[in-house]
Order: sequence, then C-alpha cells, then structure tokens
Amino acid sequence: MTDSFVAAIDQGTTSSRCIIFAADSRTVAVDQREHRQLFPKPGWVEHDATEIWSKTQAVVAGALAKAGIRADQLKALGITNQRETTVLWDRATGKPVHNAIVWQDTRTASLCTQLGGDAGQDRFRDATGLPLASYFSGPKAAWLLDNVPGLRRRAENGEIAFGTIDSWLIWNLTGGTDGGVHVTDVTNAGRTMLMNLETLQWDPAILEAMNVPEAILPEIRSSSEVYGTGTGQLAGVPVASALGDQQAAIFGQTCYDVGEAKNTYGTGSFLLLNTGNRPVPSKSGLLTTMGYRIGNEAPVYCLEGAIAITGALVQWFRDQLGIISTAAEIETLASSVEDNGGAYIVPAFSGLFAPYWRGDARGVVTGLTRYVTKAHLARAVLEATSWQTREVVDAMYQDSGVQLTSLKVDGGMTSNNLLMQHQADVLDVPVIRPIIAETTCLGAAYAAGLAVGFWPDLDALRANWKRAAEWTPRMDASVREREYRNWRKAVERSFGWLDDDEQ
Repeated sequence: MTDSFVAAIDQGTTSSRCIIFAADSRTVAVDQREHRQLFPKPGWVEHDATEIWSKTQAVVAGALAKAGIRADQLKALGITNQRETTVLWDRATGKPVHNAIVWQDTRTASLCTQLGGDAGQDRFRDATGLPLASYFSGPKAAWLLDNVPGLRRRAENGEIAFGTIDSWLIWNLTGGTDGGVHVTDVTNAGRTMLMNLETLQWDPAILEAMNVPEAILPEIRSSSEVYGTGTGQLAGVPVASALGDQQAAIFGQTCYDVGEAKNTYGTGSFLLLNTGNRPVPSKSGLLTTMGYRIGNEAPVYCLEGAIAITGALVQWFRDQLGIISTAAEIETLASSVEDNGGAYIVPAFSGLFAPYWRGDARGVVTGLTRYVTKAHLARAVLEATSWQTREVVDAMYQDSGVQLTSLKVDGGMTSNNLLMQHQADVLDVPVIRPIIAETTCLGAAYAAGLAVGFWPDLDALRANWKRAAEWTPRMDASVREREYRNWRKAVERSFGWLDDDEQ
C-alpha cells in the first residue's frame, strides 16, 4: 500500500488545509490557505462560503502537487470542520443565499432568550444535550429564514439547503448542482440543537419550536462511511468521513475507550471525555455531545468542556500589554520565577464558558502585591489555562463518575513545557503529547480510511499512535489544593461585572 494514501480536509475558522497521510499515519504533504473574516456589525462574524469552497479546492490541488501523487492514489477523503458555522444555499444554482454565520457570531442571543421562554436555556437540553445559546446552528438557520427576504417561502418549497460546513463541502465535492449529496454526520448534526441525541434524527418538536422546515435539512449519517464519490480533480475518490473538529481530534488521539480524554489547546480549549454508548446528561455546566459513529456500530458519546480563552490570553499578554514580543517568550519569562507570587489571572474577556456559562463575568487580575513582577504575571497567564482545565475535569467527574487516568493533549500550546508540567501537576495525572500533532486532520483521515478498509480496525489505529512527550505530576497535594482554592476565589471575583442591561 506504499502507493496508496488517504487525504483529509480540515476546514477551520481561519483557514482551510489538506493533509495527505500514508498507511503508517506519516504526513506526506500539507497545503493551507487562509480565508477572510467578515465583521458586518458588532458581535456579527461571517465567512464567504463560496470563498471557502474555492480555497478548499486550492489546498487539495496543492497537497496533491506537493506529494507528487495522482488523485487516483487516494483511497478515501475525510472532512473535519469548524462545527456550528451555518450555510444556506440554493439547490438549483449552488450559490449561498447569505454569508455563512460563524460559530462565534452572537446575533441570535435575543432569539435564544425568546425560545427559552419560561424554561430558560435548558428548554431543549434533555433532547439535545445543549443549552440554548447563540453558539449553535439551529437558531442561526432560523435567523436567516426570518431575515433574508423571501427565503422562508423558498425553503418551504424545497429550494434551499441547510448545512454546517461539512455538508456544504460534501455537496460540492460530490457534484454540487449536478447530483451533489446532501448529508451531514452525527457529530455535526448534534451541534445544530436540532438533532435528538437518542434517536440521532432531527427532532420534530424542536424544528417546530424554531420554525425550521425539515425540507432544508441534510440526511444524518455516521461519521465513517462512503457518502459519495468525488468529481472534478477528485473524480472517483470516495468521500468517506465527516467529523466536527473537536470530535476529529478525539478520534485522531485514539480515545476509543470510556474514560479516555483529550484536550486541544488553541485560542480556546476543548476537552472531550469518552463516556461510551449512552449520553451522560450534564448538571455541571458541560455539553453532552456526540463523539463519533463508525458505520452501523453503536454511537459513542462524550462530555465536552469548552473554555473560551487559553491561547488568546498569551496573545493578549503579547499584543495588548507588550510584555513579550513572541508567544514562545512567555515560557522563558515564566520560568525565571518559582511560582506565581500570589497572582492569578482569570481571562473572562467576554464571559466564562464551561463550567460556569457566565456572560456577566469579566477578566480580573487578583492577589497583586508589590512583590509581583512581570515574570509572576507570565506564570499566572499560563496557569490560567491549567486551572480552567482542572475545573472542566472536575465537572466531568461530577457528571460521569469517570476518573481521569491521563490526558492526551494537542494544539499549539503543548509546545510549552512549563504549561504542560503545570497541567499534569494540577490534574494529578500524566499529560501525554503524541508524535503527530495534527490530530484533527488525522482523525478525519482515520475515519475515512476505516470506511474503505485502508485501515482494518480501531486496533490498527491505536498501534499507529505514538507518544512524543509525557509529563508526570510532581506537585505536593497540599500545594495543589491551596492553589486551587485561590484560583476558585479569583474566579468568583470575576462574576457580576456586567449588569443585565449591559450584557
């Protein structure tokens, strides 16, 4: 199989890329292109879906050229994507009816409040595992139907298609207006707030409540199966997987057993815990979400903790405060002192996500004395990521009773050894980084390869996974608990900074 490969498209928030993998999971070639971020109004974030499709085609061509291989050497193509970003397009022309509304966009906040009514943000949580929030796709689709002139009538007539970015790409890859397949997978459907977690189908009661016609929705399929075959430059290549980006990362990290977890450290951080074949309801501020589904096998569910600000805090320290000139400098500065000097930074720049979901919170720096230097603050910046992760892990234990035994990590911040050591210290479990850092693309490739027999089973994927580094706990338990108490006190100081009329 030396002349056979699997490709994965990773369509992310800021860029699209294509990575080609060999059977041993080795990266053969990578191509990446950024796309524009559009901000038409405060709180609004949009993408041009046509531009995304164009950039996707370009990175596929670029990766094939860099690898020096033909498309017919690709045994399968997988897709992973920014999850809740929403596109509606005309089935006849293939053109989007409006810019894509990005997951970060907050224009549906008031609509979500209206939908909650007396039940509040938990109105659909039992069915979907999600709180009513502007984050998710269903309210975005409802907003478009109500605000683009004539769109609702066209939608009800079956002229309009809805999708998250995976659906948009699969439809275009498999022919578009000439027979394109309109599907999504369970992980992306599960982030719309329109899919029932038990039935894995669109929920009629929620569709009626949000006034979203079923005629626009894609068919929900598994995460690993052949949806259709490529056209154009990918003619004949099976399009064989779709996974939301965080679910692709947990799949690429081979967290296939109950209790295995991964954390992806980026602008924010997303920690997912495999909870097995039944959804675990959260009473501790987490999301109950799909993990993946392989063909006709039983679905795998996860608890997810979304942390809004982790790597972005380092960017703030660099760009807004100017204390460092590169992100890498923070480790050197923080390592010049033994501890945080009593200072804590809570990065609630636009509220707090899991496990608090407090829109009224704002960032605070606490514990300041004349003793504190910029090096102590640098350490507090890094420790904020560790402590926020600890809070999510604690919430996962409260919900599931599953005790974490190790944490697999990926993302840019994992190159910071001081941070990774502190993470192991505050969790009191080993923290493990794999050799292949591109776990999101790798997960999509694994799922596509499984669907066509390129890899035989999950055991073969586990055998491919290799650790590059491991950090083991070495903090005294009494120090850990004292520091955690101080962190929790700092978090409480961030609450209530905005009044209701300011949110």
